[in-house]
Amino acid sequence: MSPQRQSSPARSAAARTTTAAARRPRTPAVDSACAEAVDLAREAAEDTAGQTRVGEHLGLRAEGDRVVTHYFVCLDPAYTGWRWAVTVTRASRARNVTVSECVLLPGDDALLAPPWVPWLERLRPGDLGPGDLLPTAPDDVRLAPGFTQVDESTDREAQWELGLGRVRVLSREGRDEAAARWYDGVAGPRAPIAASAPAQCSTCGFYVVLAGALRQVFGVCANEYAPDDGRVVSADHGCGAHSEAVSLPAVSEHNPPVIDELGYEVVPTGGDEDAASLDDEALGHS
Repeated sequence: MSPQRQSSPARSAAARTTTAAARRPRTPAVDSACAEAVDLAREAAEDTAGQTRVGEHLGLRAEGDRVVTHYFVCLDPAYTGWRWAVTVTRASRARNVTVSECVLLPGDDALLAPPWVPWLERLRPGDLGPGDLLPTAPDDVRLAPGFTQVDESTDREAQWELGLGRVRVLSREGRDEAAARWYDGVAGPRAPIAASAPAQCSTCGFYVVLAGALRQVFGVCANEYAPDDGRVVSADHGCGAHSEAVSLPAVSEHNPPVIDELGYEVVPTGGDEDAASLDDEALGHS
């Protein structure tokens, strides 16, 4: 009698179990020969940093099969809180342990540079000056296509009676004087920042038109990064924060910083010994 074959669902479950077990990460075991190579790792760190800059052994960690990293205290005063990491390894069935790499890594108390921030996130109101251009992202939430922002407020403004509820309103003479003052001032077309602007305010998405007769020439800037934010500007005024000035370049990863991990500059603290050493160097002594 032939043996009974396993059903298809049972075979599928067994296959899934075998696959899951194969994908489970395996913790590498510490190789005894690499773990005992503390002196070899210290020699490699001292060859790189100098004998007086390598401290006590902090421990080790298994990186893979027959690969172990030893950690040593860094005694360099310029790198307080850092540690030397020396990775050693050996070939399969070989007894000789060799050094793979030696690097300086930051510890928990190491002084590190702040994280990199894109310049658009570092920009603050008031940073824009004459000749500067501020790109606007195509998907900026502060802007929308003009045909989507039409509502009934325009008709209501045309029917609203100027001066309703007020004892006195601005006369034509007062309005003309204000218009001339604004137009000839820093918000007009002859301002230095307007002379180098890529386009006029009348074509900017942040330009809010005034009501009444002044709407033909003046509006209010609503761009928080522009120097005229919240101020009245002429339609032919301009600055580098124009909404259509330039297209925003694609975001790209910045190159890693180049850090001198070995050299540093000793800054005198004002003591007598430091002053004496500086005097000797000035006289040509070392």
